[in-house]
Amino acid sequence: MQNFLKELKISELNKGVSTGTKWLSASGEKIISSSPVDGKPIASVNSCDKRSFDYVVETAQNAFLEWRKWPVPKRGEIIRQIGNELRKNKANLGKLVSFEMGKSLQEGMGEVQEMIDIADFSLGLSRQLYGLTMHSERPGHRMYEQYHPLGIVGIISAFNFPVAVWSWNSLIAMVCGDVCIWKPSEKTPLCGIACQQIISKVFKENKVPEGVCNLITGGREIGEWLCSDTNVALISATGSTRMGKAVSATVGARLGKSLLELGGNNAIIISKEADLNIALVGCLFGAVGTAGQRCTSTRRLIIHEEIYDTFKKKLVNAYKQLKIGDPLKEENHVGPLIDKDAVQNYLNAIDQIKKQGGKMAVAGGTLSGKGFESGCYVKPCIAEVTNDMEIVQHETFAPILYLIKYKTLEEAIALQNGVPQGLSSAIFTLNLREAEVFLSNGGSDCGIANVNIGTSGAEIGGAFGGEKETGGGRESGSDAWKVYMRRQTNTINYSDTLPLAQGIKFTV
Repeated sequence: MQNFLKELKISELNKGVSTGTKWLSASGEKIISSSPVDGKPIASVNSCDKRSFDYVVETAQNAFLEWRKWPVPKRGEIIRQIGNELRKNKANLGKLVSFEMGKSLQEGMGEVQEMIDIADFSLGLSRQLYGLTMHSERPGHRMYEQYHPLGIVGIISAFNFPVAVWSWNSLIAMVCGDVCIWKPSEKTPLCGIACQQIISKVFKENKVPEGVCNLITGGREIGEWLCSDTNVALISATGSTRMGKAVSATVGARLGKSLLELGGNNAIIISKEADLNIALVGCLFGAVGTAGQRCTSTRRLIIHEEIYDTFKKKLVNAYKQLKIGDPLKEENHVGPLIDKDAVQNYLNAIDQIKKQGGKMAVAGGTLSGKGFESGCYVKPCIAEVTNDMEIVQHETFAPILYLIKYKTLEEAIALQNGVPQGLSSAIFTLNLREAEVFLSNGGSDCGIANVNIGTSGAEIGGAFGGEKETGGGRESGSDAWKVYMRRQTNTINYSDTLPLAQGIKFTV
């Protein structure tokens, strides 16, 4: 067994339901987590059953009644200690992320660092959950706004970022006074269990109410229970657009709140005035990082016709230098896809590209032989296409990069915006006017728009999220904390009369 699995005590625990420091003996369907690195089982987990789910919700409700009364800086102190525990466990947790999900070791470590960063950010928030004060139109009155916690926040996370997205939501929500119920992806349950193990130490030492941060593992049915439960004030769900539509319909039917981070079909515009060397790095990492399994992965390159052939040649040469293999070996750039279903989706997409008239500039395919026994390793590929092809309009969660020509900046922006999704976008240009037009009201229609950096690798300080079929709402930085709270407007009358608003007269 890998040493990091022993250090995280993964082998000692096959329970997938926790209320913070207590592990429940749930009797749900057994989940076997297998690594896409070698195809071998890592461990099995007993997933959540309905009785355990109801108990978790009840425990969370009771915890909220106490947790919301803790002073916000005191809640921030708990998050500070969680950040320190994550620092201690960064190497082991980063390796687990890499091993269970398949992303490169550098990316696994980077994901844990992102958790540490959001802990620091949340600690800062504990001193600045500000409201507003405004002047009343009535004499002797004062008005202000304040924010209160919502209650239970349900978190449904995806396999591609098995720990970071949980931290974006849970650490900020806990500082805000909410309690959390986390359902990690059934493809990466061990990452969720490891995180729960890490934070439970902090909870025990500080006598945090049982039920402040809960874990429920399992498949789609468990997610449906979470979305349907009227006791859950907010559902934050990360996944496909199809999944998000189902979540939105279920939560909306009970007038609950939802925060959706869904599919991306992200494009980079390469201007004829770009620094092509910088652009090459941004495009390459955006397309092949995490084996193309990021919601912010670069799917489309929209390249000016005057430099199209030059940049394509640079890109093809760069693809020849990519090293594919065991993600725990730092020399490898690209690891496996998450499972064989993802491989089949990748192969189906290549087949559709060819049928719809696309031309392969770098051929794709699967890899076999020594080191590739899991059957989850594929070749990053490049296809020359037009933006209106049906396959290009959809997100394929794999390292497939589309090349598209353009003549004018207006055309390039229209192509960039001409897909149903609206998460991340970028332009590489040294022309200030082009950059400003791209960022203007008539430019990119995405939630994220970058200049001279790629589409992936967002920092936690900025609010993260997209538009159109990417969902709605924002996570992580800026004022995204407001999503996890309810706003209240207060008016105080300190006069000896009761004047009414809008000059209304009412006498008895």
